[in-house]
Amino acid sequence: MDRHGFLRQLHKVYRPRNYLEIGVNDGRSLTLSRVPSVAVDPAFKVTSELSCDVHLVKSTSDAFFNRPDPLIHLRNGRNPFRALARRDPLNLVGGDPRIDLAFIDGMHLFEFALRDFMNVEKHSRWSSVIVLDDMLPRNVDEAARDRHTGMWTGDVFKVVQALRRHRPDLVVVELDTKPTGVVAVFGADPTSTVLKDNYDKIIEEFHSEDPQVVPEEVLLRKNAVQGEALLTADFWPALTRARNLRRPRSAFTPIQRSLKALTG
Repeated sequence: MDRHGFLRQLHKVYRPRNYLEIGVNDGRSLTLSRVPSVAVDPAFKVTSELSCDVHLVKSTSDAFFNRPDPLIHLRNGRNPFRALARRDPLNLVGGDPRIDLAFIDGMHLFEFALRDFMNVEKHSRWSSVIVLDDMLPRNVDEAARDRHTGMWTGDVFKVVQALRRHRPDLVVVELDTKPTGVVAVFGADPTSTVLKDNYDKIIEEFHSEDPQVVPEEVLLRKNAVQGEALLTADFWPALTRARNLRRPRSAFTPIQRSLKALTG
């Protein structure tokens, strides 16, 4: 399964009510969305037909998230009927919009990808799904910070290591998708300040000059789950229902058990 096939099926299984994408490029992943969307890229060149209510933002992700109200396009308060159209009746009177599904495919450097995750998590709920692209380089050359190959992941694979070390409350699932793997993160906590408080220390901990030391389990995808296995898992109806009903974080426990059983 390739990355776009995985995303296509994820939209169908999870049925997000809104979508955020960082790194638009030509729009091939954005074209999969059918819900209100925000897409951020400083140099997008969309050539694919889009079929969603989308706010295209020509900006770096850092500048975008520094705006006073970056997700204003997803806000229902100015038109309560939008909440019904967006399958979000509990948000009839507005309130801060929260991201259901996010796809991060921005700058392929560890510190940028980590900041993107931090910013997305701040605008998410525990029931949100956050997907990061290009997380499983196939060789050391693809993982270089200084790009010199056609396919390029950079050193963003380190985000998985950082999250597992500093945020064990999250469930991080590596997925064996073509060509360079994706990661799905469950259990976001917008109140957590662990990554922000330790950001400089984490960057110092994981930064290294090329050539990068890529763990064997990453190169060989030893811990990666097949995309089909995640998409056909039995927790999706419970996750979607908990999201729609805004159930408390305690509802994550059985879903977390299912995810951990899937990943071994």
